Amino acid sequence: MQSTDKRPLSWLLQQFQLKPGKPAIFSGLRSLFILGVPIGIGIITNHAAESAIATMAAWFVGMVNVDGAYRQRATAMIAATIGVTLMFLIASLVSNHLWLAIPTTFLVIFIAGLASLYGNVAASVSLITSIMFVISLAKFASFSNWSTLILHCALCLAGGAWTSLLLLGLWVVRPDVPAMQIVANCYLSLSQFVNLASQRGVNPNERQEWTRQFLQAQDTVIQDLTSARSVWTTIWTRERGATLRGNQLLVLIEDVNQIVNSVVALSELLAIASEHQLFYRLQEEIQQVIEQLAIALQMLSEAIAKGKNSVHLGELDRTVEALEYQWEVLRAEVFNQTINLQIDEYPDVVNIRKITASLTKLAQQIHTDADVVTDLIQGKQRSITQRDISPPAQSEPIAIIDTLRQNFTFESVLFRHALRLALIVTFAELLASILPLPRGYWITLTALVALKPNFGGTSETTVQRVIGTIFGGIIGITLVLLLKNTLAIAVCFLLLVFVAMAVRSLSYSIFIILLTPAIILLLNLISGGGWEVGVLRIVDSLVGGVLALLGSYLLFPSWERQQLPAQLEKTIRANLAYFQQVIANYLHPQPDESMNMLRHQAALENVNANAAAQRLFSEPRHIQGEIEPVMTLITYIRGFFSSVTTLAEHKREFSGEYQFTEIKLLTDIIIQVLENLADALGQRQPPQPLPALDSYLEVIHNQIEQLHTARLSEIATNSQTLTSTLQAVREQTPLSTELDRIVNEIKVMHCVIARLQE
Repeated sequence: MQSTDKRPLSWLLQQFQLKPGKPAIFSGLRSLFILGVPIGIGIITNHAAESAIATMAAWFVGMVNVDGAYRQRATAMIAATIGVTLMFLIASLVSNHLWLAIPTTFLVIFIAGLASLYGNVAASVSLITSIMFVISLAKFASFSNWSTLILHCALCLAGGAWTSLLLLGLWVVRPDVPAMQIVANCYLSLSQFVNLASQRGVNPNERQEWTRQFLQAQDTVIQDLTSARSVWTTIWTRERGATLRGNQLLVLIEDVNQIVNSVVALSELLAIASEHQLFYRLQEEIQQVIEQLAIALQMLSEAIAKGKNSVHLGELDRTVEALEYQWEVLRAEVFNQTINLQIDEYPDVVNIRKITASLTKLAQQIHTDADVVTDLIQGKQRSITQRDISPPAQSEPIAIIDTLRQNFTFESVLFRHALRLALIVTFAELLASILPLPRGYWITLTALVALKPNFGGTSETTVQRVIGTIFGGIIGITLVLLLKNTLAIAVCFLLLVFVAMAVRSLSYSIFIILLTPAIILLLNLISGGGWEVGVLRIVDSLVGGVLALLGSYLLFPSWERQQLPAQLEKTIRANLAYFQQVIANYLHPQPDESMNMLRHQAALENVNANAAAQRLFSEPRHIQGEIEPVMTLITYIRGFFSSVTTLAEHKREFSGEYQFTEIKLLTDIIIQVLENLADALGQRQPPQPLPALDSYLEVIHNQIEQLHTARLSEIATNSQTLTSTLQAVREQTPLSTELDRIVNEIKVMHCVIARLQE
């Protein structure tokens, strides 16, 4: 969850915060090479204006966002190259006739807007081809004769082909690099997630901020994991078939999923333990182990990305040994004073033991992954312990006509967006053509890039782009006044592009700040214009941003407040399906083949609900309604997911020999309540009154106390043997604790949904 702090200074600083990760240095160098060749050829041959066409095409094709297999990237690059050339040709043919250029603009942008129906790659290609059309129409396109037009189209095709050949050639040299990098990203985001877990009990007064950061980090891991599975499926299922490296990467990917589940469960255990004094006897050792786990995961990430042969885990082993030693000391002290140990304190002992065992298992898991990484880098094959790992499911091929037919209606959000986009961009193009606006196409470009399917996305992109353009324009004006030499301008342009592309994935605002002076310098390099170009750039971006905001607000908007109940209903149902499967496995122990799928689906819906809430924050205040109940509901749904995940992890230690009959009765009622809450959201009506959940919990609590009393009685004579009583205590205590938390979470969810429906 993102921060909702609206104070001007804090809000402004948030726009320039870097996302977790490192600058993409290789991406920056690649962009330098892509642009440096056509620019250099233009300078050497004194045809800078003509080379700008090839430079633009090369740049735009290089910005196509594709993760996946060679065939996927090749298809996208070829489509982008043909697309930018075709856009240049169309723009050239209609540029001399306004009556023809305006309807053509509408048609081109409308079709490009519909392309997002077919996924992110299609959306990326359609965006860069749309930008090429707008720039060509205003800057490069002019139909004087066929020979010149053919030459310019050939330059455009050559620029795109140059980028495609370069990038696809690099891919052939190191075909596994994208897959390796995306798996490395998983372990890096996992490291940051684990590091936050170490701070769970450190600052109780900052619990709300910690929860926000923890859930946001969890969402990042889930998104990275989803991307890694998608890339793996594309490369090793559709193209190459199973290979040694593919299987090793699949093991590493699925181990990320397992570690995430273990850390979620660990966080729950820490939340429970940190409320009691006994926990603080081991807090320092627990925190040190978690910190070392985070460091070890970061080292794994670097080893995968950079091809290192080994990962040193000596410090992790030392902290685990220290924790296990201190646990034994604490356990001996507690059991030596059994007479003074209260019944209600005994669950704390059970919980701390479980935390210690969980951290030990996590350390062992990381040792196993380190061995897999070593084998992966060295190309060795080693027998891997059999685990519940299967290749990710393949998605069905997209039916182009069926998808278009289903969405060619005003009920479709993307259809409305495509129509809105076409209307606003066409109006901006008409405005720039009729009014005497120097470089008025910047208005059109800003509107094209800033306008998103929802108002929240539009406002966020507009603000980032306008702020970035203002600061970047000031930098550009300064550079134009200082640099008079053509070579110096070219070098400065390439440096700005290098840094901009390196930080593009970390901050869109900083990317725009660096890109704006680069474009100003490029225009001065090609056609002059002086420092006034920077001022025009700022003014035009402001006008384009206003158009985008007005279009998003006035033209058949899709307000998140209206769509949020459906998303929340879907989220609750996904978490309910996950809960039902976990409880079914408790009541009737069996192989849980669908567990991972249901868990992952629930996690994705949690991410989607959070994203919807963030879009709601960006909408006008009078449309938002009350935000606090929405965020409370999402927080407690996430808490419910964590509790269920803890139960799923505990199931590994569950024999099923000792069960409370009330558990089935309680869980049946919980399922009914969750179904009713989902129905209430879907039907926009208040939920039914809550049944007496506490009465079932009270019976379970009494049975747990009896178990603890029996165990304390036998400790004095039989503290080392695993008795049936001890086994029952270990199995039932965590189960009872999590059911307590689940009931509390459901009570809050019921209260909030009742409030929302009012």
